Amino acid sequence: MEQTTATAVEAPERRPLPGGLAAFLVFLSSGAVLVLETVALRLVGPYLGVTLQVTSSVIGVALAAIAYGAWTGGRIADKRDPRTLLPGALVLAGIATAVTLPVVRYAGEALRGEAVSGILLLTALAVFVPAFLLSAVTPLVVKLQLGDLRNTGQVVGKLSSVGTLGAVTATLVTGFILVAALPTSVILIALAVALGLAGLGVGYYLRRTDRLALAGTSRAGAMLAVVGLAGAGLSAAAPTPCDIETAYHCAAVVEDPAREGGRTLYLNSARHSFVDLDDPTYLEFAYTRWLGAVAGAVKPGTERVDAVHLGGGGFTMPRYVTATRPGSANEVYELDGALVDLDERELGVSQGPHLTTKVGDARMLLAQRATASADLVIGDAFGHLVVPWHLATREMAADIRRVTRPEGIYAQNVIDYPPLRFIKAEVATVQAEFAHVALIAPERSLAGEQGSNFVIVASPAPLPMDQLRMRLTEDDDGGATTIIEGAELAAFVGDAEVLTDEYAPVDQLLATGG
Repeated sequence: MEQTTATAVEAPERRPLPGGLAAFLVFLSSGAVLVLETVALRLVGPYLGVTLQVTSSVIGVALAAIAYGAWTGGRIADKRDPRTLLPGALVLAGIATAVTLPVVRYAGEALRGEAVSGILLLTALAVFVPAFLLSAVTPLVVKLQLGDLRNTGQVVGKLSSVGTLGAVTATLVTGFILVAALPTSVILIALAVALGLAGLGVGYYLRRTDRLALAGTSRAGAMLAVVGLAGAGLSAAAPTPCDIETAYHCAAVVEDPAREGGRTLYLNSARHSFVDLDDPTYLEFAYTRWLGAVAGAVKPGTERVDAVHLGGGGFTMPRYVTATRPGSANEVYELDGALVDLDERELGVSQGPHLTTKVGDARMLLAQRATASADLVIGDAFGHLVVPWHLATREMAADIRRVTRPEGIYAQNVIDYPPLRFIKAEVATVQAEFAHVALIAPERSLAGEQGSNFVIVASPAPLPMDQLRMRLTEDDDGGATTIIEGAELAAFVGDAEVLTDEYAPVDQLLATGG
């Protein structure tokens, strides 16, 4: 009887949270992890690029944080009263989120590049600590709610479901709304404030209802405010490579000190396009001169052409085609609508009869174009330094061939590095659909001595090889540029496998080292 009385006295101290509050905390913490994971790609992209390796690293680090956070939260919940831990976990997660942006921006300058160690370290700095703390919340809440072991399955199942719903909701809202509408800094600071307020609110509730002595709650609130302000200040002072953040890129336009009208477009810190506002026929990069050579050979003289551009970037080539072939119609497919707006503001792009831009995925938009409707198709779409895999497959090449007129030409820009596995596979892929294919590249690159741009040239009809050879210029390093076809091209391609929608490991083929 005495034991029963003692248990009855202690029971109120272990009273579960109201069901709605418990569900809210699990929903919020699980959703916050996915917000961090999604935004982390935007944070590290300007320094590491947006490649399969970077994406895999962000996902892997986030999953590791979830696993270790849940495990640690469960162990601590068995040793201490979860009610004394919940407020602190949320407040600390808010603080960690607030300082993520300046930490990544400062560290990103030092870790810039594609080394595996740098990718893993920077993604860990972006995700691990706040995700670890947030993942400890669910086991703390579960422990509190298990007042009756007969309902264990129901409690765990319900909260697990709520956590999953929080993660799904956060993923969709962040991907479809937040990233398109708000800068990364605003998303992170807002999330930090929400987590801090949730922690303080839970602490206040528990102190009022359970009369818990949550010492330090006021100090935690003050600390959150100070760290939040410090994080915001550091974020403002931290170096940023962006003029604007679009849904897909960190973009900046930089004036060229050596050329009055020159402007360079940087996307995720990569030198993406160069335009001369005063002279649209000026082509700075070697690969654009090669594309210009193809545009000049597609028809005699300055006859107008119907051109399709897969990827807009800085609109260098549409401007060039318009200037060198008056009356031409350029249709550009660009995934990033905000980038098009930037081009119109900063790079002199104007829509009209000579230029029509359609915002959307190039493959989806090309499928809507009429058969045999283009004299020239230029493929220059990239995700960082990689051609998006679905634009590099045989099925895509077949649709380009469908759109290309019998005498038309397809020119595709590709970047690769020794051992040149991707360019070989991509040439084999284009050869599977086009009867006549050639490859423009620096001689040193074809020999496997360096990485560079390559331009694949393809047509249903024989290519104007003599004209192309006459128009070729030196590459960016001053070395000789050549064009190969026939047996020489076959020897270069070797037994490279054709890429298909079912199998197109573009990122792995592009990776250097074997």
